[in-house]
Amino acid sequence: MDDAEYYEHVNNLIADKIPFVCVIMVDANGSIPQEIGTKMLVTGGGLYFGTVGGGKVEKKAIEEAQQLLSNNTAKSTHFVNWSLSRDVGMTCGGAVKLYFETHNHNRWNIVVFGAGHIANALINLLIKLECTLTCIDPRQEWLDKLPDSPKLTKVLAEDMPAQVSSLPDDAFVTLMTMGHSSDKPILLEILRQKREFAYLGVIGSAAKAARLYKDIEEAGLPSSLRESFYCPMGLELGSNHPQEIAISIVAQLLQVRDRALQP
Repeated sequence: MDDAEYYEHVNNLIADKIPFVCVIMVDANGSIPQEIGTKMLVTGGGLYFGTVGGGKVEKKAIEEAQQLLSNNTAKSTHFVNWSLSRDVGMTCGGAVKLYFETHNHNRWNIVVFGAGHIANALINLLIKLECTLTCIDPRQEWLDKLPDSPKLTKVLAEDMPAQVSSLPDDAFVTLMTMGHSSDKPILLEILRQKREFAYLGVIGSAAKAARLYKDIEEAGLPSSLRESFYCPMGLELGSNHPQEIAISIVAQLLQVRDRALQP
């Protein structure tokens, strides 16, 4: 197999945000027609590229990969040790060990309203994780300061509240625009639409939170909605340096994400 062609397919699938599984044969003994290190890519439609040996082993591996893609709680990496006779149904003796790694599967969607200093620091941390990022801001020059990555979609939007209706329900949404005057209409639009995102946070202090609670009341919305978002945002750690604030926010996002995955 041409490794360059294999990784070209991997990069294309990642860029196109198509869920897929890399399957690698890491060990084998017995009558296996492929060498250790052979690889294949599997999507929801079946074998996409490559091979780990064909026949019953490959058929079972494709089924295993598709099962991982259909399971929203599946881990992103997975090893199997199969006896060729007992687990695969082959008459010969021997065994195989395969490694499965899912990509673009159950992706962590994070939406950042604002592209200022703290948002920039936050995105530069999150972009190293397995997630899909969207940053929305009316200022092209600030969007241009963000890193270029297939994980990040930059949206230039003068009317940021108008973007709320198009956000996925499973999104982790952070409001960190130029200030209260631009965070407030986005938050109120989210609450008016009764959107229940996986996470909703507004950057600021306890004083800003009190101001937002008053805004909710003045907008005629139920006071109970003050419990639907985090403000201040982030765990109580670090200083007011943008990088440390970003770290505290990432820590809280991870905490909320992982809590939701617990049985």
